[in-house]
Amino acid sequence: MASDKELADFLAGVERRAFKQTVYAVRDDDASLDIVQDAMIKLAEKYGDRPAAELPLLFQRILQNAMHDYFRRAKVRNTWVSLFSSLGNADDDEFDPLETFEAQQGSAGAESNEQKLEREQVLQLIDDEIQKLPARQREAFLMRYWEDMDVAETAAAMGCSEGSVKTHCSRATHTLAQALKAKGITL
Repeated sequence: MASDKELADFLAGVERRAFKQTVYAVRDDDASLDIVQDAMIKLAEKYGDRPAAELPLLFQRILQNAMHDYFRRAKVRNTWVSLFSSLGNADDDEFDPLETFEAQQGSAGAESNEQKLEREQVLQLIDDEIQKLPARQREAFLMRYWEDMDVAETAAAMGCSEGSVKTHCSRATHTLAQALKAKGITL
């Protein structure tokens, strides 16, 4: 059984990585924070008595389920908004209640279709270039910069030295930078 300190240490160690993972999936900082907090609370309440070795897998499953629940709720919410917006106003055939609200600056709703398409295309290009990296470079790059693991954790997971991890990451970032620069993308 995990002690209270082991549980607290685990949650403190995983919170940043879980938040980044959720932000990438959900694309909303506030919703991501809520999802991660709910997942942490659920882990502590329902599975706090489990052995410490089981906590990472349990937490990942809880977090994934929480993200799926978020998307299900959003789908239902969007369905109802669509239904209500089709009711319209008797005086105006093209009344849309959503047009009365302004989107917050910087939110997905404030982006034009052109900006959304451009962002999606850039993300796809980056993903394509990451997939072209050699397997070990891609693995090191994703663990270090996507999973937010430190050099020692990455080296242990990959079964190599910390120097190898640094070399793989350096080569991956240089290769990605060159490939993206060649396509006119500067980050």
